[in-house]
Amino acid sequence: MTTPTPQDYERRIAALEQRLHAFEGRLAPPTAGRMNTAFFERYGLVFAWILLILVIGYFKPDQMFSWNSYAAMLGSNAMIVVLTLGLIIPLTTGDFDLSVASTMALSSMIIAVLNVRMGWSIEGAIFMALLAGLAVGAINAFFIIWFGIHSLIVTLGVGYFINGVILWISGSNVISGVSNDLVNVVILTRFLGVPLSFWYAGILTAIIWYIFQHTALGRRLLFVGRGREVARLSGVNVVRMRAGALIASGGIAALAGVLYTGMRGSADPSSALAFLLPAFAAAFLGSTTLYPGRFNAPGAFVAVYFLSTGIMGLNFLGAQSFVQNLFYGGGLIVAVSISQLLRKRRPMD
Repeated sequence: MTTPTPQDYERRIAALEQRLHAFEGRLAPPTAGRMNTAFFERYGLVFAWILLILVIGYFKPDQMFSWNSYAAMLGSNAMIVVLTLGLIIPLTTGDFDLSVASTMALSSMIIAVLNVRMGWSIEGAIFMALLAGLAVGAINAFFIIWFGIHSLIVTLGVGYFINGVILWISGSNVISGVSNDLVNVVILTRFLGVPLSFWYAGILTAIIWYIFQHTALGRRLLFVGRGREVARLSGVNVVRMRAGALIASGGIAALAGVLYTGMRGSADPSSALAFLLPAFAAAFLGSTTLYPGRFNAPGAFVAVYFLSTGIMGLNFLGAQSFVQNLFYGGGLIVAVSISQLLRKRRPMD
């Protein structure tokens, strides 16, 4: 008698899930009300985004309905999209990565130090920055998984350690003069009037969406997040999935640092840290839309630009700078609350 493989276990679990969903459907056939509720849950944030534009546009039509405003906003927030995409991968497996913004800042500073101060080519500097991001993810995975320390504690500590490294290698100074080759391919070159940074973020969103929705790897990540012990008993290598998710998070955060450097043409030892809260707010808000109840790439993409549109609109209305923190902080609390409600109500898709 042959020993079942992990793929055999996956097929059995998928078959059991299909039977369970079919049984639930027979017990509670869909009604018009339930279908309308499901439709609103899936696309509610998209409609809220449109409504937000219309409401603010009523007061500031010249600015809110100008394509130039959106072209600038789409390009300038691309690195937040990429940072959020990196964040949702470990969140899917049940781990938090509070070091993503620090990793983004480290990547940016490595590029500036190597390219400006040491004369490296921009390609070599970017390569080393991405390697550093993967290394940060591996360090997080080592302490979280092999030592069994909670991810919040490890990634918070690693993030503060990275901040110290950044201040050390930069001398606590902004380093400007990064190669124009990077600036050109990130922000200056445009397609359909929008900087290329936006299209890079869109491509990465599509790739992560495909992995989660249409590959065995994506299903394993979801299994681990729903129940690690059940996933382990089903033949899924939980350690490998969690470690891979954390390493991927570090690498993608470093990629966000590349975009951030290209947008500014310089590296600031502290400015990137302000993007941690927006990334978390977008990750949880994105889990309430398109694929409600779970972290997903298209939802994160929509959430980033929903929040960015709100901030842009508030600036047009003359709101003071502190309103941005209120908006992101309130958005995070509301998003987490809604996400938890949806997770309790919905079975895994």
